[in-house]
Amino acid sequence: MAKRCEICGKGPLVGMKISHSHRRTKMRQLPNLQRIKTIVKGAPARVRACTDCLKAGKVARAA
Repeated sequence: MAKRCEICGKGPLVGMKISHSHRRTKMRQLPNLQRIKTIVKGAPARVRACTDCLKAGKVARAA
C-alpha cells in the first residue's frame, strides 16, 4: 500500500542523514497518515489522510 495521502497526494520525502563525522546515508521521511472514516460520494469510506488535511478541514469526517 502506498504511503500517500488520498486527499492532497503528499508522499514520502528522500534526503540524507548526516552524522557527527559527516558520513551521509539515505533516509526516508514518511507523512503522518491516519486512517479515518469519511463521506466519499455520499457513502462512508475509509481513506488515508495526512494530519495537515485533517487540521485544515479538507476532510468531512463520518459519524
